[in-house]
Amino acid sequence: MGKAYLRFWGVRGSHAAPFPSHLKIGGNTSCVEIRADDYVLICDGGTGIIPLGEKLIAEDGRHEVLIILTHYHWDHICGLPFFQPAFARDWNIRFFGPGENKTDIQRRIADQMKAPYFPVETENWMANIEYLTPGRQGIRHGPMTFSYHNVHHPGVTYGYRITLRGKDIVYISDNEFLFLEKSIAQRYDEFDHEERELLDNMRNEERANELQRIRNADILIHDAQYTPEDYNRKRGWGHSCYVDTVNSAIEAGVKVLYLYHHDPTYDDQHIESMHTNALAIIRERGSHMECHIAREGLIVDL
Repeated sequence: MGKAYLRFWGVRGSHAAPFPSHLKIGGNTSCVEIRADDYVLICDGGTGIIPLGEKLIAEDGRHEVLIILTHYHWDHICGLPFFQPAFARDWNIRFFGPGENKTDIQRRIADQMKAPYFPVETENWMANIEYLTPGRQGIRHGPMTFSYHNVHHPGVTYGYRITLRGKDIVYISDNEFLFLEKSIAQRYDEFDHEERELLDNMRNEERANELQRIRNADILIHDAQYTPEDYNRKRGWGHSCYVDTVNSAIEAGVKVLYLYHHDPTYDDQHIESMHTNALAIIRERGSHMECHIAREGLIVDL
């Protein structure tokens, strides 16, 4: 059995933040590498995929990669035009993401590389490129299998549950925990008794679904972009308050949580403070869950 690990190559949301005050956490946008037995799975293609591609090109061995995209917002695909293996003839690259069929996936990836937005189109990629047809039965990549589900973020956005060597890794980069519950609470007094019963049922069903998606995950990598103050100003934007992420992970029995998709306006000190508060919440609730900051370059042994 070969080595298996997870590595964070990009941990920011919205846009890259290459500032001196941000370098301890990292400034590249979403990209996570999961490797096992020479099989490479890449979650999202933000700017973090650029140095990952350079590393892959420099290695000997298997030239096969599967890239799974949560959605097609720029901070999750803007590194793909600079992904060096796509321009190498001896590489096989498969893509999967939201779409009705593989043509949808191909078109959405290609659109950002068309004139006048970029001088080189996907037709110039020299690797053997394959787009996978969506199917609810799950997808296998070497020793890894994964399934996907819809999450709460503008447009169609997926979260992924990846199984590797008996471990479940849940990757949900963009998601607004408790959106429906908090939206109902804001206007709860406006409804009569029957309407409240209906809303309560909707809220409870949605909450159960949210928790089930991350239930008993060995590793959860989840959106924790906002402080409570910023979340109140940006409710409905599709990102979670880190307090909701921590509490939800505790309730779902998650073993290890990585706070992810950091706001680009938050410097290292700000995010460290959020982490300190997260650890306090875990202690107060009597939970044994581990909680870490997703940091660029961090390697997790699997």
